[in-house]
Amino acid sequence: MVVHQHRWRPGRAGRVTGAVGLVLTVAALSGCGGEAVAGDDARPGGDPAATVRAAADALAATGSAQARTAMEMATGGTRVTIRGEGGVDFKNRMGQLLVMLPADAKGQAEHRPITELLVPGALYMKNRGAGVPDDKWVRVDTTALADGNLVTGGATDPMAAAELLRGAREVTYVGEAEVAGTKVRHYRGTTDIARAAADASPAVKGALEAAAKGFSKGAVPFDAYLDAEGRLRKVCHRFTYVNNGVIDVSSTTLLYGFGTPVTVVLPPEADIYAGKIAD
Repeated sequence: MVVHQHRWRPGRAGRVTGAVGLVLTVAALSGCGGEAVAGDDARPGGDPAATVRAAADALAATGSAQARTAMEMATGGTRVTIRGEGGVDFKNRMGQLLVMLPADAKGQAEHRPITELLVPGALYMKNRGAGVPDDKWVRVDTTALADGNLVTGGATDPMAAAELLRGAREVTYVGEAEVAGTKVRHYRGTTDIARAAADASPAVKGALEAAAKGFSKGAVPFDAYLDAEGRLRKVCHRFTYVNNGVIDVSSTTLLYGFGTPVTVVLPPEADIYAGKIAD
């Protein structure tokens, strides 16, 4: 997996405007299950699958949000967690994350944060390392990635995480829960990547089509938490990815601060690295 095999280095570019909700607890990002709270027998009306499939449209109508991500990867007895935070403009389909790779075995910070810019069909990375000069960006065509950047960047693109739910099926309503102080409705089911790609917005369609071909299993289990307005507050997907062995991935996306302005500035062409990138 790309994000495990590279040493990434520091740098700065791009800009996200808006407060980073530091008061959000780690518990909001940990795990996929969540516990139901009082009122879990008050089932909402309508089809649970249809409700979940509509979450991406609700986010687009909202416009923007702040995001925190956690990606736990397990392979060969090793388990690591990569965390990120930033902002996403769901209306204009752009976002930025600051991704923090895990410390080494002694607890020392082995990697410095990586800036990732998310735009339709592409992922820009600063501080990638692996032979890339410190002052350069790397541009990756997400439609050419075997996983459509659901895993590669160390954080599932929040836009893709929401669009992936368009393929939701076999969905059940678990009950009411609470995410970062907000009452939400918890849904559990599986989503089909190919079906999601067929129904996805144009900005994400190409990447999800690539993922539908690249993943060995097209069905992805998920837990989704929606607020009273149908907006996705938290979603956890569980992927199985094959890359020099089987890798189990649990990717969690937490959304908050809806309406917070988000500005993404893409690097000029001269700042994009054109040389060979080491694996």
